[in-house]
Amino acid sequence: MKVTRTGLLLFSMLLLINCSTNPFTGKKTIAFVSNDKLLPMSFQQYNQVLTESKIITNTDQSEMIKRVGYKIQVAAERWLDANGYQGYTNNYKWDYNLIDEDIVNAWAMPGGKVAFYTGILPIAENERGVALIMGHEVAHALANHGQQRMSKGILQQAVAVGGAIGMSQTDMSPEAQQGIMLAYGMGSQGLIMAYSRKHETEADRIGIMLMAIAGYDPTDAYTLWERMAAASKGDQPPVFLSTHPSHETRIENLKNWATEAKETAKKFGVTDFK
Repeated sequence: MKVTRTGLLLFSMLLLINCSTNPFTGKKTIAFVSNDKLLPMSFQQYNQVLTESKIITNTDQSEMIKRVGYKIQVAAERWLDANGYQGYTNNYKWDYNLIDEDIVNAWAMPGGKVAFYTGILPIAENERGVALIMGHEVAHALANHGQQRMSKGILQQAVAVGGAIGMSQTDMSPEAQQGIMLAYGMGSQGLIMAYSRKHETEADRIGIMLMAIAGYDPTDAYTLWERMAAASKGDQPPVFLSTHPSHETRIENLKNWATEAKETAKKFGVTDFK
């Protein structure tokens, strides 16, 4: 039991010491991997993806991705500067690329590395749709969601090991130990999924705000998720088994946040929207 208590004490200290601040919520978040280490790994992985993919350049679509990305980047930096986070993205190396693959996806890695796949463009439908997706993905990077998820995984593994050590010091049968660890595994996976849903919702809210500050009208941004729902043809797991909120939840959220996003944009002098 002494080992377990010591482990818990160490992890409590780590939680206090290894923290970063989410600039959009002001809340402290766990950060077992610092950006000094995380960003170089992110840049290397992004370059590897580009090397292994067919990158589209010098087309209207690829130029749109870069144009929208830059506008969202500027909007984000304006918001950060105005809210006391000057220099927050100094170590970022922004990059926006269009990958020729029929996948309905886009993503951003820590440090501002963004990729769009051609398969998502028909659902985006237009530049405003791309702006909403871009804002969402950039929000993940700015809010350190990748860092948090990595730290959460490290913590989960450590707690599982600590639990195993604790159980090894009891008279519990191997079968009972295995059952408890299985239950823990299912429970912890559920927590991670909920954690991911929280990130997705947070990125949706930040993304629509950045979209508006960049000059894109957020009024009917929710129609993107109507198109996404139609494209998925109901092929979506129940919310409690998914890392993403339901299409219906996202549609309703974006409808509710549109006015707020416009009001935020007005504070930055943006009153005319595309």
